[in-house]
Amino acid sequence: MTNPAEFEARLSAVESRTEQIADDAAAAVSDAAAVRHLTAARDRDLADLTIKVDANRQAINVLGVQTAARFDHLEQGMDAGFAEMRAKFDQTAASMAQIVELLTARDDQ
Repeated sequence: MTNPAEFEARLSAVESRTEQIADDAAAAVSDAAAVRHLTAARDRDLADLTIKVDANRQAINVLGVQTAARFDHLEQGMDAGFAEMRAKFDQTAASMAQIVELLTARDDQ
């Protein structure tokens, strides 16, 4: 058998190591709880961010639709304005043609 003093030293070393392992296990349990808490907070943050991104995307889409509608309205107004101008130019051209015809008829007399 071994020397009792040596046995006591070895037993003391085992007890010391057991205490160290217990402390490490307690720290690991504490760290695991902190990780679970941080993970839950991260998940909430991601969910909030997803909601905000979706809201921004929807707002951008609405602005795009509104802008397209405004351009369509502007384009229709411009088309109507150009048609009105074309009609007045045609009237002016017809009036000028009539004036030229009257002047030509007068010169022929």
